[in-house]
Amino acid sequence: MDCHWIDRCQAYHAVERQHGVPHLTAMPDFAPQQPTIHVQVMDLGAEAVGVEWDVRSCGSFQAEPGRWQRLRPGQAVPP
Repeated sequence: MDCHWIDRCQAYHAVERQHGVPHLTAMPDFAPQQPTIHVQVMDLGAEAVGVEWDVRSCGSFQAEPGRWQRLRPGQAVPP
């Protein structure tokens, strides 16, 4: 959430798509180096399954605290 590239990042865009949330940008143009995407499958009971996607690390990470919040003012930061 605090990465300079978050709104242009193709890996974060893919995670947004998996979550079914609005994209920060329609056409991300930044190809990150060595992103690690963590996928967690959760048993929700009653034969239901949930999937959580997160970018956990990235060789291109460039810290910019508050970047996501500035792009989405007034919205809750995703968990």
